[in-house]
Amino acid sequence: MTLRAPGLHAPGLHAQGFRALGFRALGFRGLGFRTLGLGSAAAALVLSGCTPAPTPHPHYVLGPAYQAGGVWHYPRDVDTLDETGIAAIARKPPSGLTSDGEVFDQGALAAGHPTIQLPAIARVTNLENGRQVVVRINDRGSGDPHRLIEVTRRAATLLDFPPDGLARVRVELLPRETEAAVDSVPGAPKLAVAAAPRSAIETTDLPAPGTPAAIAAPSASTPVPLPGPDDTAKPAAEPLRLPERLTQVTPNPGRLVVRLDTFDEFQYAAAQQAKMAAAGAHIVYLTSGRGQQFRVDVGPLPSIARADAVLDQALALGIPDARIVVE
Repeated sequence: MTLRAPGLHAPGLHAQGFRALGFRALGFRGLGFRTLGLGSAAAALVLSGCTPAPTPHPHYVLGPAYQAGGVWHYPRDVDTLDETGIAAIARKPPSGLTSDGEVFDQGALAAGHPTIQLPAIARVTNLENGRQVVVRINDRGSGDPHRLIEVTRRAATLLDFPPDGLARVRVELLPRETEAAVDSVPGAPKLAVAAAPRSAIETTDLPAPGTPAAIAAPSASTPVPLPGPDDTAKPAAEPLRLPERLTQVTPNPGRLVVRLDTFDEFQYAAAQQAKMAAAGAHIVYLTSGRGQQFRVDVGPLPSIARADAVLDQALALGIPDARIVVE
């Protein structure tokens, strides 16, 4: 079929010829042509280059061990967590969804952690300025072994991260809030416990001591129901988007240390210390009950960049449990 534009007289010039002359679909529309054979919705997607928005499906996630950043990570369901390290700003995942199926939102108070159950609720403290916020941990993050946690831009703004986007932080799991968050999404493991049968306590009024009726069996009783397992108060479900509450505590920047490992036998600690002697590794003696443990540290270190470099050296020498801490 020959296509002609108003005012153009070029018999035999087809659509490909128009493309060669620089005309595009939008140009044809401007000349009065419409796209043929496409529905209006499909045409809009094709012309705009858009893709449908991902469908959120929040659910509980633990998952198997995985490798990221050159190290293995072992997810675990924990009741308590109190860690220090370096926080970074999270990047949007390619799918647009977090690891537990929520929509990734840089404007929400959320974070990614490489190993704990998802979702979880935690308090994050910027140790350098004492600012605290509560975040919803709903993603695994990049798995970078140099970083303890990755937070959204909004969380980083409230915590007043420095321009390089890295901060010394403390992360504390909030058990009750985490339980509520997990209970509010499908897929969480349920503890199979058979509930005891519900019964009742029978009560009766007894006469005064010494009367004949005092030793007689009660003739009537009133059952009093006992509370069942469903009557126990449970924490309210945590919302997907947490409210913004900023708390100020005393700053405690601490010292940057690369913690290599802890041993029950001195000989193993000494062997590891020898591996990292050039970086300044030393053995810390710890008292544990009546026994003693031996921890191998490198530090204090002057900067996050230096801590990253020491951690890289430790990982390259086959020390997979090495991590950056703030003490």
